[in-house]
Amino acid sequence: MTTHPFRQVDVFGSGPFTGNPVAVVLDADGLTDADMARIARWTNLSETTFVLPPTDPAADYRVRIFTVAEELPFAGHPTLGTARAWLDAGGVPRDAGALVQECGVGLVPIRVDGDRFAFAAPALRRSGPVSDADLDEACARLRLRRDEIVDAAWVDNGPGWMGLLLADADRVLAVAPDAGARSERGFYGVAGPAAGRADGVALEVRAFMYDAGTPMAEDPVTGSLNASLAQWLTAAGVLRAPYTAAQGTAIGRAGRIAVEAADGELWIGGATEVAISGTIEA
Repeated sequence: MTTHPFRQVDVFGSGPFTGNPVAVVLDADGLTDADMARIARWTNLSETTFVLPPTDPAADYRVRIFTVAEELPFAGHPTLGTARAWLDAGGVPRDAGALVQECGVGLVPIRVDGDRFAFAAPALRRSGPVSDADLDEACARLRLRRDEIVDAAWVDNGPGWMGLLLADADRVLAVAPDAGARSERGFYGVAGPAAGRADGVALEVRAFMYDAGTPMAEDPVTGSLNASLAQWLTAAGVLRAPYTAAQGTAIGRAGRIAVEAADGELWIGGATEVAISGTIEA
């Protein structure tokens, strides 16, 4: 057994314990793939990350991202939470106010402004229209009618997201998916415009995930999905950056994701707070 610094960080919250937590194991050298998978299952959070020395000289650190079921090449709230944990544990970036993370999709730039962090949305691995068969499957899982879907597209930057645009935020919040296990995995991002809200939110988002053979899970606040939705919906003219998205409303969270355009990139950001600090024996 070895001792490793540990942080649990709340990401994208609008107040204490309102966002999405990520577990971060620092100085993870020596942990095997099986060790990492076992720890991720034990934390039982949507993601657990493991921080390692970079292999690319342009990066400040390297991260591996695990769900309870698999390793991901990229995920948004783990990216911001890991950056906050790395700095909190004494990490010193090459450039003040910025970090570069190495992960499965390559190098991801991260901006730092106090407790607010933002990452540059990575390029989509899959984009374009969704086939009728895939859309029918999505409708069956999410209990939606085809005529309720305003638009649909693949918006995959790692996990496998399919984006579904509904008429408005109220319809998004009313989605009641089939929570049973399915034989095929599927990751669905459902979004709807929230025009005229007093809190300034422009988009309501929900994320539904079916890992093969497991019941449906709804993610509280999802950086990767909001990144790819932003790329899709701004390119389609549905939204213009900057805007704020809300996520987690339907499950008692109050996530807020800021989308900004700068330097030819879309930046996905929000609050990060270290909620638990200590060590883990592994």
